[in-house]
Amino acid sequence: MAKVGVLLLNLGGPERIQDVGPFLYNLFSDPEIIRLPVPALQKPLAWLISSLRSSKSEDAYRSIGGGSPLRRITEQQARELQANLRKRGINATTYVAMRYWHPFTESAVADIKADGMEEIVVLPLYPHFSISTSGSSFRELQRLRQADLQFAQLPIRCIRSWYDHPNYLEAMVKLIAEQVRTSTIPDQAHIFFSAHGVPKSYVEEAGDPYQKEIESCAQLIMQRLEKSLGHSNPFTLAYQSRVGPVEWLKPYTDEALVELGEKGVTDLVVVPISFVSEHIETLEEIDIEYREIATEAGVEYFRRVPALDTYGPFIESLADLVEASIAGPEINLDQAAELPTKVKLYPQDKWAWGWNNTSEIWNGRLAMVGFSAFLIELIVGQGPLHSLGLL
Repeated sequence: MAKVGVLLLNLGGPERIQDVGPFLYNLFSDPEIIRLPVPALQKPLAWLISSLRSSKSEDAYRSIGGGSPLRRITEQQARELQANLRKRGINATTYVAMRYWHPFTESAVADIKADGMEEIVVLPLYPHFSISTSGSSFRELQRLRQADLQFAQLPIRCIRSWYDHPNYLEAMVKLIAEQVRTSTIPDQAHIFFSAHGVPKSYVEEAGDPYQKEIESCAQLIMQRLEKSLGHSNPFTLAYQSRVGPVEWLKPYTDEALVELGEKGVTDLVVVPISFVSEHIETLEEIDIEYREIATEAGVEYFRRVPALDTYGPFIESLADLVEASIAGPEINLDQAAELPTKVKLYPQDKWAWGWNNTSEIWNGRLAMVGFSAFLIELIVGQGPLHSLGLL
C-alpha cells in the first residue's frame, strides 16, 4: 500500500509575544497579501508595516494569553486525522505546513521526503479558496517543487476547496444549532456569519472565487439548519479583519453589528464561518472587540459558535476529503492555484509602464500612488491610516 503524506496547509501564528513582529514581517512580505509594482520594495515595506503594527498586535495576543493556539490546534487536528485515516486502511502520515510561521512549508516538505512518502495529498484548512490563503500556499509549493527535483517527482493531489462538502456542512450545523437552542426564543435568534475579508479588487480584478464560495456556504448551512431546527432564522453575512485604506468585501462586521443593534436585534448567534480553528480573529477580534461593539449597539445576547477545532464530525469530513482525493481524479498544483480571470495578477511576473489600457499597468500605477501616499502619511503624521488606527 502506498505511503501517503497528507499535507495540511494553514496560516500560522505567533506562539509568543516576541514572535509577533517576525510573524507580521513574513505575512506582509508575501506579494499575495500586498502587491507592489517594484518587487525590491516588498521587504522594506513589510519591515515598516510590521514595525508599526507590532505594538497593537502584541496587545491583542496578550489579551488571549500571550500567543496564538493555532499551531497546537492544527497539530492535534493532524494527529486525529491521521488516526482516522489509518482506521480506514489508508497508510497515511499527516504533516503541517504553515505559511507565515513555524512549522514552515519547507520543513514539512523535508519531513515528507525523509519519511519516504510515495504520494502527497494537499489539504488546505481553508474551506473556501482565496488568493491570499490556499492560493498563496499552493504557489509556495509550486516554487518548492521547481527548486527540488526529489520533491517535484512525488505525485501530488490537491483539494482546492471544500465549503460545500456535506459532512463539513453538517458539522457546522450541529455546532450552530446547539447555540440557537440556548436562546430564549430560538426561532428569533439572528445568525451572524463573520468571514475573514479580502480586498474587493481580489474578486473583481483577479477573479478570486472567495466571495462566491462564502455566500454559497452560508446559504447551504442555513438550508440545513432550518431542517435541523424545524424553523427558519434571520441571518447576516459580513466580513472582518480588513487592513489598510482600500475597500474590502462588504458589509464589514463591525458596521453590520451596529446596524443590527439599531434595528432592535438583541439575540445574536455569531458564526466564524471561514475559520476552522480558534485563533486571534475568533478569540480576540470576535470575542472581545466585536462583542463590545454589539453590546454597545444594544445586543443583549452574544453567543459565539466555537470553531471546529478537533470536533469529531469535522475530523470525519477531513478524512472523507482525503479518501475521495486518493480515489478520484488528480488535481495538480497548477490546477489548484488557477484563477478564472484574463488579468494575470498572481504571481507578479512582470509590471509594465506606459500609456495603454491593460489592467496590469493601471494596477502598477495605482500601487505606486498608494505607496507614495503611504510614505507621505508617515512623514506628515496624519491621514486615513492614522484614522483607522493602523499607524
